[in-house]
Amino acid sequence: MKLYAATSNRGKLAEFLNAAPDGIDIVGVRGLEPPKETGETFEENARLKAVYYSERVEGLVFAEDSGLEVEALGGAPGVYSARFAGPHATDAENNRKLVASLEGIDNRRARYVCVVALAAKGEVLATFRGEVAGEIVDDARGTGGFGYDPHFYYAPFRATFAEVPLTRKLQVSHRNRAAHQLFAWLKNRFQVR
Repeated sequence: MKLYAATSNRGKLAEFLNAAPDGIDIVGVRGLEPPKETGETFEENARLKAVYYSERVEGLVFAEDSGLEVEALGGAPGVYSARFAGPHATDAENNRKLVASLEGIDNRRARYVCVVALAAKGEVLATFRGEVAGEIVDDARGTGGFGYDPHFYYAPFRATFAEVPLTRKLQVSHRNRAAHQLFAWLKNRFQVR
């Protein structure tokens, strides 16, 4: 079964490719201008992207929206995770703003959230949500991963997501949890082997 992934983020695409079971071939959607992400929640953004791309690509399309929610910041950066420090911010700039925002705050609880929406012909067929809880550390640790991974400490690993191999991160990541729900739904619905 061919499944189109509506993301231009190489890190995200790599995680979905690694999580995909045999029988599901993921192909990145290319050459389309992305829609504006105007939703106020991860689900709203995932749905609007899935609908947009499924109206332009023949077949099943999934889109996701994901990010970091920090308890002490009222859930920020949330849907603004990729642009927390500005519209064209780099991961490093976003991370600097995150750490600065938490200066002097003891509560470092945070969670990564991912919502995946599956659509065809402009209609959302299902949505799937994955979360993983951790805490934010001031000093960047590790060189793997992307986004906030160097500052996202996951206690069961005793490491940040950037300090562990991708295969280990995928065992527990928010994106992996949402992806597994998606793949299970597809296998059940379409009898993918």
